[in-house]
Amino acid sequence: MTEQMNNGKTALILGATGGIGGAVARGLAARGWRIRALNRDAAEAARREPGFDWVQGDAMQASDVLKAATGVELIVHAVNPPGYRNWGQLVLPMLDSTIAAAKAVGARIVLPGTVYNFGPDVLPDVTEDSPQHPQTRKGAIRVEMERRLKVAAEAGTPVIILRAGDFFGGHGTNSWFSQGIVKPGKPVTSVTNPGRAGIGHQWAYLPDVAETMIRLIERGDALPAFAVYHMRGHWDGDGRQMIGSVERAVGHKVKAKSFPWWILPLAAPFVPLMKELREMRYLWKVPLQMRNDRLLAVLGEEPHTPIDEAVKTSLMALGCLPAR
Repeated sequence: MTEQMNNGKTALILGATGGIGGAVARGLAARGWRIRALNRDAAEAARREPGFDWVQGDAMQASDVLKAATGVELIVHAVNPPGYRNWGQLVLPMLDSTIAAAKAVGARIVLPGTVYNFGPDVLPDVTEDSPQHPQTRKGAIRVEMERRLKVAAEAGTPVIILRAGDFFGGHGTNSWFSQGIVKPGKPVTSVTNPGRAGIGHQWAYLPDVAETMIRLIERGDALPAFAVYHMRGHWDGDGRQMIGSVERAVGHKVKAKSFPWWILPLAAPFVPLMKELREMRYLWKVPLQMRNDRLLAVLGEEPHTPIDEAVKTSLMALGCLPAR
């Protein structure tokens, strides 16, 4: 990045090697931000992404986060415990470290939010202010994360939260799209559908999520201290549109199979993500659609890549289609 491109601002990205963290970091860098990123193997991370200022450290250590945050205007909290292990025990302490660092240096916090905060009682139409009565462990933790951020905002640390549907896009494999719908690294001959026929589902293309977050960041000074917004993303009204888009991307019909929900309890002890997926089954039984009126009022539009382009690009990134 040249000096002419620099806007003089620095962002600390926690989770820069992940899907959403990496996408936001690259988007901010393209707009002139200096990107500082904390990683437990900074040398290896720098080899893969040499454009960032990598700092050796662990997001689970408050002192490491505070040291990395020195001089930054923004902290993007997009980090998860490695392999989703001990998620329930580690997520809140990690967030506390971010809040403490942001308070100390006067930075804004940005959090990628989810739909897990909401239970079936408020479905199908959900707004930013809908009551949050989660029925899952992960949902309860998400509610607590947002509660702590709201307390921080009321005490003077500004916060932006962008909630979105199920992510897809990029090279990440911890998603329903890459672990449920298709198989990374293999040509698409069949797809696995976690949902039911006729039940709508909300998807969020990761580059669109990142772009939306960045546009909110750019308007940060005009936002409330605790600013929460919903993305509409891609609404699959009958549960078949995502599969249809996959078929158009590969150029032929594919066999659609039902997701084997019965296997999750058996796999959960060995694959922590499987336990998380099992808890979220209710989101495939009942449609959930988040309204984006508040977001549109601020941005005027929601960044939106056409579904066929988004799916084709996602399949190429996962190695399911030849790259262009």
